[in-house]
Parts: sequence; structure tokens; C-alpha cells
Amino acid sequence: MHITPEKFYVEACDDGADDVLAIDRVSTEVTLTVKKDVPPSAVTRPIFGILGTIRLVAGTYLIVITKKKKVGEIFSHAIWKATDFDILSYKKTMLHLTDIQLQDNKVFLSMISHVLSVDGFYFSTTYDLTHTLQRLANTSPEFQEMSLLERADPRFVWNGHLLREFAAQPEIHRFATPVMHGFISMHSCSINGKCFDWLLVSRRSCFRAGVRYYVRGIDSEGHAANFVETEQIVHYKGSKASFVQTRGSIPFFWSQRPNLKYKPKPQISKSVNHMDGFQRHFDSQIISYGKQMIVNLVNQKGSELPLEQTFAKMVNSMANGMVRYIAFDFHKECSRMRWDRLQILLDQLAEQQDEFSYFLVDSDGKIVTQQEGTFRSNCMDCLDRTNVIQSLLARRSLQAQLQRLGVLHVGQRIEEQADFEKIYKNAWADNANACAKQYAGTGALKTDYTRTGKRTQWGLIMDGWNSLIRYYKNNFSDGFRQDAIDLFLGNYSVDEVESASPLHVKKDWKFLALPIIMVVAFSMCIICLLMAGDTWTETLAYVLFWGTASFGTFAIILYNGKDFVDAPKLVQKEKMD
Repeated sequence: MHITPEKFYVEACDDGADDVLAIDRVSTEVTLTVKKDVPPSAVTRPIFGILGTIRLVAGTYLIVITKKKKVGEIFSHAIWKATDFDILSYKKTMLHLTDIQLQDNKVFLSMISHVLSVDGFYFSTTYDLTHTLQRLANTSPEFQEMSLLERADPRFVWNGHLLREFAAQPEIHRFATPVMHGFISMHSCSINGKCFDWLLVSRRSCFRAGVRYYVRGIDSEGHAANFVETEQIVHYKGSKASFVQTRGSIPFFWSQRPNLKYKPKPQISKSVNHMDGFQRHFDSQIISYGKQMIVNLVNQKGSELPLEQTFAKMVNSMANGMVRYIAFDFHKECSRMRWDRLQILLDQLAEQQDEFSYFLVDSDGKIVTQQEGTFRSNCMDCLDRTNVIQSLLARRSLQAQLQRLGVLHVGQRIEEQADFEKIYKNAWADNANACAKQYAGTGALKTDYTRTGKRTQWGLIMDGWNSLIRYYKNNFSDGFRQDAIDLFLGNYSVDEVESASPLHVKKDWKFLALPIIMVVAFSMCIICLLMAGDTWTETLAYVLFWGTASFGTFAIILYNGKDFVDAPKLVQKEKMD
């Protein structure tokens, strides 16, 4: 990249390439030029890709990838993780901004930086990471000739909004890098002296993306919150096998807004027609994946029960033979460390899994089998319980694939291959952590089981710690995280001429006064306990007075919990009744 006060020049470094992308910093026009047009006075620095452009209060910014790390190779194509980025202003000075505009611009920049700081951005300059092997095998020659940006699945291109201006000019597509968000793990493995590549790829959808408690259910287009497509790939002697699963929020209109309580009660909307969005969701799933087997892992009692009942009822009402439903109360079945009981669910799904099969193409490129359907798993967050079940279903599919490819002998079990089993379990646990950090802000729960096959006391302690961090983030920092995602994905656009920014929301007097009163009252209660009065009755009276004051204030704060949490400011999330 060559930078001058007037232009950004991005030079292609492929062998024999002479193309240079010229971006005018004043008019924002993007054109193609050649190397000899780059002024010798330009400041030069290496970059690894253009993420795109975004308009903020100070004008347009260019986002570039400045560091990358090689994850591995898929069929000789290098796959990279973007590890560092730079946000470059087109404008040379900020003198045209007022103090308030400067402050707003700084907040918007910090939002973009926050999204980029969340681990899990992957790209390739030669391979389409957004499609499964099966989708790629069933494409036309015209599709193969398209640029990566044109042919990418828009669900999984996280910089689609940032690249919108590039997308409008086909001649500059090769300078635009589609980036997916999620998780990729690649391993060269050996069983019985036979070497094969084993890959795990999770693609996180950018439609209805957000954080745990502010984005639940579906939108009117049928896009589900926290939708992730996970593909397991095996490559052995030129043959390729793949098994695809999906996860996504319970697909009707419901919410679970934070309100300072540890677990807010889910609310199912009473004012909308759920079936429209529900139908759209499954219509698109059937087009993309074939038959659907829903695996609902929520509790079948307490606050989660109405969600399970509504889901089951809507599947029945839809009466679509392509969609089947099974509910499994994960927490009840596996209570008191009875994790062996997960086999009950696997046995129930075995026939369906055999019917769905998996995708397999031989070394000559001939398709041997296609995957006819997918398991769509969900719990409340589609994180912890979901990942455990997905890892078990994927292992069962892998067992069949490795036997068919001749890697495993007849009668051999994957579980008995100690070295591979360790790689397998750790990769799925890392997948759980990546998905959880991206949605809930912390690592996943129950990963001790995924890593070791056992539930441990230390695992329970770590789950408790992660739950505490989730509680804090969900209540006191998720509004900012949600705003950051909405800005990055283009759900909110900054208006340069808009005088009143939505960032400036005046807080109610309660927001400051009540916590101060509670802290003062609680402190006085402790002081009265430590500095006893002349008589025990006097001490008791003081302690009771200040204790009642602190407890009463705490009760008022809890009752008005929604006023004290960090809520999104940029995009008004659906208010559910």
C-alpha cells in the first residue's frame, strides 16, 4: 500500500501483475491504474487485504488487514486468519468537526475496533470459504469463473457491507477480500499409519447477528439469531468427505432482554404472526440443506418450557414432511453428571443420520454420496449444549466416513484412537469457545466434557466463573457490543449532517441516585457493625435502619432492572410484549 495526501494506492503483488487500485481521498472515487503512476514520494507499507470502507462522522475510512497468520491449507489453497487491522481516514485533518462530533467519531471508531478485536476472521485469496464442499461440487462452470466476492454466500461474508462500493465495480473485485467470521481448525492426522487431513469449519451468519440477550429468535425475513453452519471435512488420497450441521436460535419471535436478573424470563411475542417468519426460515433451510431434523435441547420445565411447546406446536402446524422435530431435555437427562445418557439421543437420531448420509467425492472428482439433510440443533443460546451434541453427531458421521475410505478397519472405533481422539475433542472444544466468545462474550461452558469426555469438578468451577463474566457483560457492556456489530454490518449508517447523535441518551435520575444511595447505606450498615454503639439495642437499631435502606434500594433497582443495563442505542431492537 502506497499512501499520499491525495490518494491510497493498493498494488497487487501477484507474479506479473501490474494493476494498482487508486482510491481518491477527496472524491472517494476508486479506479484502476498501473505501478508507474504511483508517486515516488508515497509512504509504502505492507497490507494483506482490503476489508472495505465505512462512513463515520469524520468522513470515509478504509479498513485494511495488516497482519495474518496461516491456519493451513484446503486442497492446496492457503487459508489465513486476519489478526490485525488498520482503520485509515480519507480526511487529512479533523478541524472541520465540532467537539461533540469528534467525541462521536471516536466512539464509532472504538466500535469498529471492538468488532475487529473479536477473534475469528478468516480469508483466502484463492478458495471460497463461504460454501460447503457439496455446494461447490454442484455449481456451474460460470460460477467457477466468478470472482470470490461475486460467488460468495452473502450469509457468511462479514465485510459485505464494507465492500458494497467495490462490489459495484466488477473490474476491481480481485482487490476485495471476502472475510468470514467463525472458526477454522485444520489437522494432519494418522490412524493405522494412514495420513489424512481433518478440518472443522464454522461459518457465522451476518444476518440477525448480535449478542446473546439482545438478539434472539428470528426477524421478518426468517433469519435466525446466532446462526452457524458447521462443516467437518476429511481429505484422504484425493477423496473428500464432508458432514454439515447448523445451529440457530428458536425460529419464532421471542426476546429475553437483560434486566439485572441472572436469567431473564423469555417472552414470546403475542402481537405478531409467528408462522410467516417460521415458514420463511425453514423454506430457506430446505433450499440450502435439504431435509431438516430439529434437535431442541432446552429445558422442558420452568421458563424454557413455553419455548419448547411453541416450537413443537409450530412444526406440527407447518405439516412439512421435510421438517422433523425432537426435544431432548439436556439438563434433566444429564443431571448429576450422567453424561452417558446422551447416548439415548444419539440412538434416537441414528436412523435419521443414516438417511441423511454425508457428502463424498472420490479422487477422480466423481460424487459418490450427497448429504440429503441436516441436523438443526438449538438450546437457548445455541452454544454449550448445542456444541456437545454436534460434536457427538459429527463423530458418528466421521466413523462411517473413515471406514468407507479405508482408514479405519472393520470394528475399529474412533474413540479407541487415543491420538486422534485428543485432536478431535480439543478442536470441538475450541469451536465451542470461539462461537461462545463471538455471541456471549466468554468461553463456552461444558468444554471439559467436550475435551475429555468427562464432566469434572474443575470444569464446573470454570463454568461458574464464565457464567459470572457472562452476567456482567450481558448487563453492563452488551449494548455497546450490539451497537458495534450493527455499525460494522451496516444495520446502522452514520449520517454526517445529523446534529443529534443517538449516542447521547440522557440517563434518568434513578440511574445515578439509586446506586449511590445503596452503596452509602450498605457502607453505613458495615460501619455500624464494626463500630458498636453504647448498647446492643442501639447498634441493632442502626444496623436495621441502614440494612433496610440498602436492601430496599437494591429491590427498587432490581424492579427497574431494564433502566440500569447497557442497552443498544443505534438500532431499536424489537420491543416484545
